[in-house]
Amino acid sequence: MRKIKVDDEILLKEIGLEDVETIFKTIDNEREYLEEWLPFVELTHDVSFTRSYVENYLNFDKLNLTCAIFYQNQFVGIIGLKDTDPDNKKTEIGYWLSQSFQGKEIITRSCKKLINYVFDIMDMNRVKITVATGNLKSQHIPERLGFTLEGIERDGELHTRGFVDLVVYSLLKSEIN
Repeated sequence: MRKIKVDDEILLKEIGLEDVETIFKTIDNEREYLEEWLPFVELTHDVSFTRSYVENYLNFDKLNLTCAIFYQNQFVGIIGLKDTDPDNKKTEIGYWLSQSFQGKEIITRSCKKLINYVFDIMDMNRVKITVATGNLKSQHIPERLGFTLEGIERDGELHTRGFVDLVVYSLLKSEIN
């Protein structure tokens, strides 16, 4: 299991079966808040869905990275890399954070560390973040981190309420100091 120390308050730990109950309970307790922007929440009816997700990740997903975010030793959300394409040296960061931990720059700090990991350890050239057009809080993350706004991916993600447009941001290795 990979661990990435962000700072004295935040640790990113690659998810494992020991995290299933905690992840599910957080999603279940914050269902109304999380499901507005996360389509998988509506599918997460019981712990078996979360267990299946973690098992599939552990057994089959060798290119991506999914980490539990621990803030002051408490689970507060998930951050990870998805759609990693080593041939084209690119990946995408995705994240969600428990409502009561908003406003502490946990995701911004975690993204900074993950960006360093992407460029320095994985030797990627490009990292992308996509955010629903209405999710203004989440859009502030790539903006604060110096990502370039590329445009809108129309009908980029399917939710049970229909398709959602996504704002696409990217950062190139050559753009970081």
